[in-house]
Amino acid sequence: MTQRFVVHAESPQPRLLRQAALLLGEGAVIAVPTDACYVLACGLAHKPAVDRLRALRGLDDRHLLTLICRDLSEVGLYAQVDNRRYRFLREWTPGPYTFVLPATRELPRRLWHPSRRTIGLRVPDSPVIAGLLEALGGPVLGTSLILPGDDDPLHEADEILDRLGRRIEAVIDAGGQGLVPTTVVDMTGEQPMVTRIGCGAVDGRIELAAAD
Repeated sequence: MTQRFVVHAESPQPRLLRQAALLLGEGAVIAVPTDACYVLACGLAHKPAVDRLRALRGLDDRHLLTLICRDLSEVGLYAQVDNRRYRFLREWTPGPYTFVLPATRELPRRLWHPSRRTIGLRVPDSPVIAGLLEALGGPVLGTSLILPGDDDPLHEADEILDRLGRRIEAVIDAGGQGLVPTTVVDMTGEQPMVTRIGCGAVDGRIELAAAD
């Protein structure tokens, strides 16, 4: 049965977050609220959980999953961040943005984009997932909770339990979440480039990718 952890959105109960973190450490896939939309999350070390996460979303290995980190020190461990990139990330984190960066050798190869050797990373501005990551002691791998055939993310715990009950181990319920995923910024080139406009605001400091 899928467990439901009901937490306060601004002051989540540490005891419940520790319980959810224990599940992640055992190879669980769980639904977690963020500062954007709900995500499906699992631990980095559990390949079966990563495979199951991809299967639930209907994703192949060319779809870039996101490493969700506590802070920029963790981002620097898994991505190549020079001084220019670091200054940019420091200004735009934490927040509802996913940054595509070149991967380092510390990141398991199976998590790289197969042709680009990149990884999506983000540092969310959310007490719930921040507390979960702190309880876990490291990052999680995540993807927006948009199921095959749907246009929008699932945004209520009841809806998630109805659609995914018994297929995931837990849902962290902090109330209704947004319907818009993160803004995606590609930082593999000379200039940061927005490749998806989501709930993170952008301005003239970031270029927009040309439309197809």
